[in-house]
Amino acid sequence: MVGAVKDSFDLAVVGSGIIGLAHALAAARRGLRVVVVDRDQKANGASIRNFGLVVVTGQEPGLSRRLAERSREIWLELANEAGIEILHRGKLIAAQRPEALALLETFKSGEHGGACKLLTAREVLAQQAGLDQSAIIGGLHSPFELRVESREALPRLASFLAEKHGVVFRTGVSVTEIAPPFVETSAGRIDAEKVVVCPGDDFSSLYPGLIGKHGVQRCKLQMLRLADPGFRLSSALMSDLSLLRYGGFAALPEAGALRAKLSEERGAALANGVHLIVVQSADGSLVVGDSHHYGLTLDPFGSEAVDQLILGEFKTLFGKAPNVLARWTGYYASAKNAVLRDTPHEDVRLVIVTSGTGASTGFGLGEATIVELFGQ
Repeated sequence: MVGAVKDSFDLAVVGSGIIGLAHALAAARRGLRVVVVDRDQKANGASIRNFGLVVVTGQEPGLSRRLAERSREIWLELANEAGIEILHRGKLIAAQRPEALALLETFKSGEHGGACKLLTAREVLAQQAGLDQSAIIGGLHSPFELRVESREALPRLASFLAEKHGVVFRTGVSVTEIAPPFVETSAGRIDAEKVVVCPGDDFSSLYPGLIGKHGVQRCKLQMLRLADPGFRLSSALMSDLSLLRYGGFAALPEAGALRAKLSEERGAALANGVHLIVVQSADGSLVVGDSHHYGLTLDPFGSEAVDQLILGEFKTLFGKAPNVLARWTGYYASAKNAVLRDTPHEDVRLVIVTSGTGASTGFGLGEATIVELFGQ
């Protein structure tokens, strides 16, 4: 996609994944002239290999929660402005163990649980068809979550930025050097006063030494698409394993008892970083996952054993699983902190979401970076 070429820009964004587009949107909304440069022809990484789930409830309190709340607001605005369809609203956590229910009760009583609703087993089953009643003892419903189809939402957002905001896209172009007010690329020099670099899990092309100092590694995940199960999800769905993956739950004292119980009963799942998220696409098919394996260089191969662990968790909740239609792996940057933000130059910001929460927090993060670079 190529917009009308301009001689110079206020901002160059390197990377056209969700984080790059979030920064482009924040800048374009302020009337700044923006160019997005990407070595690929379109977003092809973690930004489209995910659930498209904007998670608010369960985000770590503080910055991550605030960024998620603001990002949710922007997703809703884009639903109207850019025609991005919201497929789900809300999230149901189906508790299978007393330890999980105790954790949810504590969360409900805390600062961020007020708008959520604790559910009895009967209420969970009434809210979501298809669940195995013998597996459920209660749950929690959050009204905040949104779900989009990432592989459709990202191209639509890019088109919206180009057509409505005049953002220029230079794709299939590699950035070789950043020296504001210039960016050198494989297709020539771009004049840009300020630059935001959003490299995803590319740790070697730009600022490798700086990225390395932050202890960043890669996370590999596995996901599946299942055939239409014959029922409709009322919202996104999670289960007990998911509670250990989100800081807003995992930091609570009750998480220790749940982890111990799951270690006994689901040791292999924990060892492979498996937790269950289930969302549904417009055609009725289900996106199910995922797993987590870490390292600097990870193999590209999916594991059938890991897929079976994911499907096993699905079967625990639903009794059976539909046919698998597709399988894929994804990779994203991972580090101790949820976000890597650094300043290689006073007019350059390096921004990497290192927690797998790009869709959930990216728009809020983009606004914060643009304010930092250009002021209020």
